[in-house]
Amino acid sequence: MTVSLDDLPLRDDLRGQQPYGAPQAPLPVALNVNENTHPIPDEVADDIADSVALALRDVNRYPDREFTALREGFAEYLGHGLEPEQIWAANGSNEVLQHLLQAFAGPGRTAFGFAPTYSMYTLLTRGVGATFVSGERGANFSLTPESAAAQVAEARPDVVFLCAPNNPTGTPLENDVVEAVYDATDGIVIVDEAYREFAPRDVPSALQLLPGRPRLVVSRTMSKAFAFAGARVGYLAADPAVVDALRLVRLPYHLSALTQAAASAALRHADTMLAMVDEIVEQRDRISATLEALGYTVYPTWSNFVLFGGVEDPHATWQALYDRGVLIRDIGIPGHLRVTAGTEDETSAFLGALAEIGR
Repeated sequence: MTVSLDDLPLRDDLRGQQPYGAPQAPLPVALNVNENTHPIPDEVADDIADSVALALRDVNRYPDREFTALREGFAEYLGHGLEPEQIWAANGSNEVLQHLLQAFAGPGRTAFGFAPTYSMYTLLTRGVGATFVSGERGANFSLTPESAAAQVAEARPDVVFLCAPNNPTGTPLENDVVEAVYDATDGIVIVDEAYREFAPRDVPSALQLLPGRPRLVVSRTMSKAFAFAGARVGYLAADPAVVDALRLVRLPYHLSALTQAAASAALRHADTMLAMVDEIVEQRDRISATLEALGYTVYPTWSNFVLFGGVEDPHATWQALYDRGVLIRDIGIPGHLRVTAGTEDETSAFLGALAEIGR
């Protein structure tokens, strides 16, 4: 007997929904999910392996529930006078966001974001039984403080997502928008800085806005700049009271001893790990310049990827690249595709294949 979802007592609000589904395919050049395609340097990998091996000796015991050493490492890395009690971490930034929604959203509550934005905001919101409300962006997917604040004030959400820079468009978002939105709501404001390390270094992070704003949260990930996507480590900085709220919803011992050991070791080599960022930014800018020369519309980006428009048939172009061993992302915006900045060789392979295909 074959059973489908329709045969199960699934929650009504989940019926007809689709799971997160970025394609995974064993192609030579995979530039579709904004990974850091650079391998971890040998000396860093050796230290991580040694740390994990040491943690294995005590793996018969539960890990430190408060992941004390890791929180200390994140506080030191982020700077801005942050203390460990202001730090939270989980298995990827998606779980960090899920914890926030479990604590501050839920049935009868709403979360708000400016479309198009990170698709997981909607999925995570639905997962906790809350309603997701979409706001609008202006020209080139931008946001102004006035428009953003007005939309939030009208929607009166319990949680606001601000993706800085935005995914999937790469659009910069500066602190004046964050301040305006914070002042326009009584809810939790989450600034998702997953791609922060790829932004210009002279542009302030939302971390500097945390003092005096107890409802502001800044989330980060190790997946991108730290080349740690497979390790699944995300974190946030906020008022200690927000961290207390997250303890109410997290699963016991949610961060394994092996995860804590690996992440702490990687943080000890932050300078080495982040040295890759400059090369990625160089390839990102190379992609943007070449795409413009090929006649595509290229959007400003502070991330490790480039959104480009003017694609006559996105699916056909995506498939033609796929057939040439290059995997990029069709994000569902008509006439647009998105590509991750990889190594120099990967970037050359993408640009060469695209030039061969034509528009």
